[in-house]
Order: sequence, then C-alpha cells, then structure tokens
Amino acid sequence: MSYNDLFIRACKKQPVDRLPVWYMRQAGRYDPDYRKIKEKYSLLEICTQPELAAEVTMMPVKKLGVDAAILYSDIMNPVASIGIDFDIVKNIGPVIHNPIRTAADVERLRPIQVEEHLPHILRTIELLVAELEVPLITFAGAPFTIASYLIEGKPSKSYIRTKTLMYSEPKVWFQLMDKLGDMVITYLKAHVASGAKAFQLFDSWVGALSPVDFQTYVLPTIKRIFDELSHLDQPKIYFPGVSSGELLPTLQGVQADVIGLDWRVSIPEGRRRLGSRYAVQGNLDPYVLTAPMSVIQEQTKAIIDAGIEEPGYVFNLGHGLFPEASLEKLKELTDFIHAYSSRAIQQRGTLKQESGV
Repeated sequence: MSYNDLFIRACKKQPVDRLPVWYMRQAGRYDPDYRKIKEKYSLLEICTQPELAAEVTMMPVKKLGVDAAILYSDIMNPVASIGIDFDIVKNIGPVIHNPIRTAADVERLRPIQVEEHLPHILRTIELLVAELEVPLITFAGAPFTIASYLIEGKPSKSYIRTKTLMYSEPKVWFQLMDKLGDMVITYLKAHVASGAKAFQLFDSWVGALSPVDFQTYVLPTIKRIFDELSHLDQPKIYFPGVSSGELLPTLQGVQADVIGLDWRVSIPEGRRRLGSRYAVQGNLDPYVLTAPMSVIQEQTKAIIDAGIEEPGYVFNLGHGLFPEASLEKLKELTDFIHAYSSRAIQQRGTLKQESGV
C-alpha cells in the first residue's frame, strides 16, 4: 500500500482528489479496545511505554481509515521536565501539586530536557513513523492553556487565578509565557527530529480571553513559537480551541500553515476572518455524532461543500471526541467524507472545465 499524503497536501493547499480527515482525540475512550487497555494502565503509564502508545495511536487509523495519526500523548507530558509535579486525575484532569503563583515559582522552572526526561515520547514517534502509511501528527499544549493548569492547579471554567496573575503581575506573566514558549519550541523540534510529519499547537482554552487581551498577553508568544519553527517543512497547525472565533482576525501574522476552527464559526467566515494565507481544519460539532446518521451526513455535506470552495481544507471536529461517541458511526462518517468529497471535488473540477475556468 502506498503512502497516503492527502493530509500533507491539503495542509499545503495543494490539490487533492478527496478530503483528508482525522479527529481530535481519535485514540480514546469511545473505542472498547482502548477502554480495556485503560483498565490496566493510566494515560501517563501508556505514554511511558512506546510500543503500547504506538499501538493506541494506530488504532483509529486501522479501525476508522483516517488520513493521519495523532500521537497518543498528553499536553502535560513536557511540564514534568521543567519542574512541575502533576497527576491526571480521573473525572478531573490535570492536578498540579506545586502550582505557579509567584515570581519565585516561575523562576524555579528549568529548561526542558526532552532526550533526558522524555525519551519514551521520541521512541514512540520513531516506532510510528517506521510503521504508519499515513502522516503522524505530534502536538504540544500552547503556553496559555498550559499556564491555566499550572496557575489554577486544576481545570477551571473561570480562569480567575490565571487572569489575576496576567492583569496584576504582567512581568511575571510574560516570564512564564517565555519559559513555556521555550518549552514548546524545544519539544516540537525534538518531535520533528524524531520523524514527525506535522504538528499541532493546542490552545484549548485561549478563547476565554478577549481579542485585546489575547493580542497583548498571548499572541506575541504564539508568534515567536511559529517564527522559530518556520524553517521546518512539516505542516504547522494552530488550534485556538473552543469559542475562539473572535480571535481569528488577530492570527494573520502567525507563521502557521493551518488554523483549526471550532463549530461556532463557519468555514467561509473563518477563512474571511483569517485572510487567504491559511489552510483551515474543522469543524463539525462533536456532539452532532449523537444524532441519527442522516443528520450527521447532512451537516457533514454542508461543511465539505464549504471546505472545497478553496484549496486547503482538512475535515475534523471542532473539538475532541467524547467517550460516548460511537465507533461504528465514526467509521461510517469517515467513509462518507471520503466518498462524498471525492464526488464533490470531481464535480467541481468538471464544472470548471465546462465553464472554461
């Protein structure tokens, strides 16, 4: 079987004969085989076993037929190397035992040592690249999203401690952003050196900020990350998370290739807000997957029709898969995306030829 590079071509706004599709959190609890593994091992324990992490990463590629794999890992993995003590607690998420609250807390953070502290992550990437017939996407958590866990001490809905530090002690805030930015850059460079074919920067919670605050307190670090990675040929994706539509116009100077959209902004409107530079990725509401297949297909058609209006589109969800999602529906959805987009792209090409465009 030949290597499937549809995802890479779409990220680079090159022609494709059908749309590539992958799903955020596509290796997860909706899969009964994954749930069996989780009965024996925690998320972090799986990550420390390269063969097992590679197996979990490949599950959705084999079962769903998606066009890219995303590394089985967690955005918190690299923070252990910089001096953060944490656990992933069931039904809560990351819980930080030594949260960041003061200038001294920020100063004690040390530079990341990927090869020394995270060799299992790099080995997992190497194993996957040797075996996969689709591109491997790796990822990192963006500085604001990571900072929100480090400062709050656990997941938050209000981000009150995070915003308090940001507004009240901007010098400390920017020192933290600089250190987390350095962590991300070093971590992703190591991924690429180990063979990653693309990477995504997850900023899951930055939509909690106004555009002005985002531009002031976060965007400079996002720009620096992508500037320092811009020499890499691998596609670079920035996903500004949920409720981030108002931030899109501020991203036009970011040296990324692809911007992920959540479901609150349509593909055409997202493109308009971003300008013509970027490919886009998204943006089916994950919870549409609870609907009958006819409803899922109807919404998927509309997204595909909008996506193929311009070069550079990757089908995905507007956020990650949830545990109650149906494996069977996901397989059917993936097949539908491939079949419908192939017909739609072919028809579009025929119409262009007939019109002399």
